[in-house]
Amino acid sequence: MNAYPHLLAPLQVGSVTLKNRIIMGSMHTGLEDHTKDIPRLAAYFAERARGGVALMVTGGYAPNRRGWLAPRGARMASQKHADAHREITDAVHAEGSKIALQILHAGRYSYHPLSVSASALKSPINPFTPRALSSLGVERHIKDFVHSAKLAQSAGYDGVEIMGGEGYLINQFLAARTNKRTDRWGGSPENRRRFAVEIARTMRAECGPDFLIIFRLSMADLVTDGQTFAEIEALALELQDAGVSILNTDIGWHESRVPTIVTSVPRAAFVEFTERVAQAVDIPVAAANRINMPETAEAILSSGKIELISMARPLLADPDWVNKVQAGQTELINTCIACNQACLDHAFSNKPVSCLVNPRAGYETVLQLMPTRRAKSIAVVGGGPAGLSAAVSLARRGHKVVLFEARESIGGQFGIAQRIPGKEEFAETIRYYTKQLEVLGVDVRLNTAVTAAQLVEERFDDVVLATGVTPRMPSIPGIDHPSVLSYAELVRDGKPAGDRVAVIGAGGIGVDVSEFLTTEHSASLDLEEWKREWGVSSNPTAVGSLTKPVASAAARTVYLLQRKEGRIGAGLAKTTGWVHRAALKAKNVQELTGVNYERIDDSGLHISFGEDHSRPEILDVDTVVICAGQESVRTLEPELVAAGIQPHIIGGADVASELDAKRAIRQGTELAASL
Repeated sequence: MNAYPHLLAPLQVGSVTLKNRIIMGSMHTGLEDHTKDIPRLAAYFAERARGGVALMVTGGYAPNRRGWLAPRGARMASQKHADAHREITDAVHAEGSKIALQILHAGRYSYHPLSVSASALKSPINPFTPRALSSLGVERHIKDFVHSAKLAQSAGYDGVEIMGGEGYLINQFLAARTNKRTDRWGGSPENRRRFAVEIARTMRAECGPDFLIIFRLSMADLVTDGQTFAEIEALALELQDAGVSILNTDIGWHESRVPTIVTSVPRAAFVEFTERVAQAVDIPVAAANRINMPETAEAILSSGKIELISMARPLLADPDWVNKVQAGQTELINTCIACNQACLDHAFSNKPVSCLVNPRAGYETVLQLMPTRRAKSIAVVGGGPAGLSAAVSLARRGHKVVLFEARESIGGQFGIAQRIPGKEEFAETIRYYTKQLEVLGVDVRLNTAVTAAQLVEERFDDVVLATGVTPRMPSIPGIDHPSVLSYAELVRDGKPAGDRVAVIGAGGIGVDVSEFLTTEHSASLDLEEWKREWGVSSNPTAVGSLTKPVASAAARTVYLLQRKEGRIGAGLAKTTGWVHRAALKAKNVQELTGVNYERIDDSGLHISFGEDHSRPEILDVDTVVICAGQESVRTLEPELVAAGIQPHIIGGADVASELDAKRAIRQGTELAASL
């Protein structure tokens, strides 16, 4: 029996037949901005079309220069632009899928001084103040949106998606927060909706009945003075009447204080907002945000009027996601863990987008795992992210691989990460690699601290050292006191901590450990608890779907300390760092900077401040957890070299300065491609 009858069922949308209910949602990859990268874009979309996706939506293309996300960014504004896109649409159609071009005008989020918006109000995340569009300017922008859609149609696209959410231009017209106009384009909710509705209405008239028009609708703005549900519902009905084919879900603005897509957001956290809209209209509505596995998607489709599932990052992580579902092989899905490290963090830093768990994403023409001409016998030492990536990729190419792991299970640092509240998704990567090792026939030897002599004796053609890292223990007097634990002993080994804890080291691990110590594990998986903590309201009358956040009590008193001055967490990633800082604040974690560590004894942690070590203080704590960096484990290297074997060193064994799974997995994949 088909375990996913709703997910895999076809859907007729006007004259277009979608072969299943999966849309690949829009994600700006950075390849859109340069014509020279169109062959890479074509390969990127073609691989996902082969993977079974019914309909894909491109990254955002501006309808004019003022709508650029950044200077000289992606634009669909001339026939020359359209002609170049034929390579993309032809590649997708050859694989049996549909594709739509997203038209995105950034409005006050445009990162350049030519930006325009509904009103001249600067965004808190942008240094530029936009110019308010005149009435004539609004009408010209409607024409530009429609012109862009016509060009997309001439380029062979099956439709377009109008970006009407995420705080971009159209959303700026819709919300009282950013629309202070008093003309026919502002004032009342009806007037604020006019810009969006006229774009859709005119586009339908110009593009004809058979062209898909998707509207990305903000179903919860999650900002003060955002829309109420009554306003969103009214807009959805007007868009339906204007000829929109599909409503796609958008949640939150870039300036919202509520996280929407990081790994700590529970799966399908915002489906209730999509369901309300779906109940109000008769056209298909797509659910989105933190839907990454087919069980979740099927449950959404089977329980209400929602007819489509839109996923972006999960199809970066695994382009064969749909095919694996159809084949009943969901355990082989390389699950998106919503870490954002290689996708959104790259996008917001103007770097090409890829994926931490799938470094081939966006590099399909560059990083290829072709079948090997000569199968080698290869040892991979270490079952962390780097070793797993290398072992699986090597085996996929046809090499005979033996994986040695000193512990009783694979996972390495991911085995620690999965225990952090809000990072439970990391367990999916371990599950994926476990199954891949089995399917590909890798000889996995657990509880095996392999020696150089053994590796020499087995006469491997190549040896890969992915032996990872060990926590660095700083030279603080009393570091061997019974109250001291490394982060690995605390999280992985389950050694208990007291009610009052000092965490030494405020990098990413120190922040994670502080959340581990203050948050009950079960609470991070509870949707209602998460909504209370972040102030997300289910009340349809709540403006912006917000209410006052109410944090649960911290499980412990925690002090988070760092040697350097400045804000704790300043070096954390752009899309996730602010979430961690807000979580620490909500749990009343005491942050101390510019700290000198004097000693640890029975009375606690002795510290001081200043270069002259003035202002001494004793933190009366039961436990001191050390998160002061890592050291590479490379003990096998000199012995192997002495035996005439030059090992390939990857992951933490190569560089231990940061726990960088993105680099580790990429190194493993790239090495496998080269051997």
